[in-house]
Amino acid sequence: MTVNLLDFDAEGLTAWFASIGEKPFRARQVLRWMHRFGQSDFDEMTDIAKSLREKLKAMAVVMPPAVVSDRISDDGTRKFLIDVGGGNAVETVFIPEDDRGTLCVSTQAGCALDCSFCSTGKQGFNRNLTVAEIIGQVWLANRALGADPKGDRIISNVVLMGMGEPLANFENTVTALRLMLDDNAYGLSRRRVTVSTSGLVPVMDRLGDECPVALAVSLHAPNDALRDELVPINRKYPLSELMAACRRYLEKAPRDFVTFEYVMLDGVNDSDMHARQLLALTRDVPCKFNLIPFNPFPGSPYLRSKTDRIRRFAGILMDAGVVTTTRKTRGDDIDAACGQLAGQVLDKTRRTERRIIEVREARS
Repeated sequence: MTVNLLDFDAEGLTAWFASIGEKPFRARQVLRWMHRFGQSDFDEMTDIAKSLREKLKAMAVVMPPAVVSDRISDDGTRKFLIDVGGGNAVETVFIPEDDRGTLCVSTQAGCALDCSFCSTGKQGFNRNLTVAEIIGQVWLANRALGADPKGDRIISNVVLMGMGEPLANFENTVTALRLMLDDNAYGLSRRRVTVSTSGLVPVMDRLGDECPVALAVSLHAPNDALRDELVPINRKYPLSELMAACRRYLEKAPRDFVTFEYVMLDGVNDSDMHARQLLALTRDVPCKFNLIPFNPFPGSPYLRSKTDRIRRFAGILMDAGVVTTTRKTRGDDIDAACGQLAGQVLDKTRRTERRIIEVREARS
């Protein structure tokens, strides 16, 4: 059976090379060719013995997923639609800024968590992405974007904030993270790689033990009653457990704070009272807040908070001494903004079908 070498981190690739009678340094050579140089053709890996190249051609491939479309926003944001087979496609977004280039990567085809304000969740869930499909997004974007005039890679930061819940696809996510951090692959600092989670508490602990990187938590509400509605996983792991998990994670994290993401929904979670509840909730967790103006999508019941309301909400947090940023809406003209990623998902949960029935019943 042909093996896709993009599915292996350094340890896995070394083990596979040993299984075919090859030394560990050969695995390191191939890892560098694949990831550092973006090479998929074994014949172009010129410092590898010809006999090994022939063996690899017979036994293995370097096969990232295919790009279906590549769209560029007026603000420079670039969205790749990536075919992952079986009628599914995921979205990867590159966000250029003056001091960094951030790639937003997907980890699942769809998402099972069904957060009420998120376009991905409304599409339902099909499957976890493989390692090759996760790291392949970085591989493809690196090839497409190239390097800057100094020869440095355009992508300086990676955030696992695209489609899906990364910690619900733990093993494949961690293997991909290890490749991002590996000096023979992408060589990113742990501080420049961020995993965003809706709050899978036991798996947050595993991530801290096995591959601590920067952590962002999709919070979106300051009390359990509201978060149960907006982020249903809260019914299983309520806020008290989530805050305790954040404190434990910081004992091992490369940064000394957690970023709490908070979508601003008009009249839902954006009052002065909510801001004060948020401060009380996070009092014992070193943190920053990232306020996200809601990005509408078809069928959504929510509206974006008014600009003045967001400014007032942020002011309450900042007056209490907490660093607070309001995310600039990027790429919304190509549906690449936060919460808008939808791709194409063959839903196995029948969530989309149920929603259509609910809407019809409400209208009748």
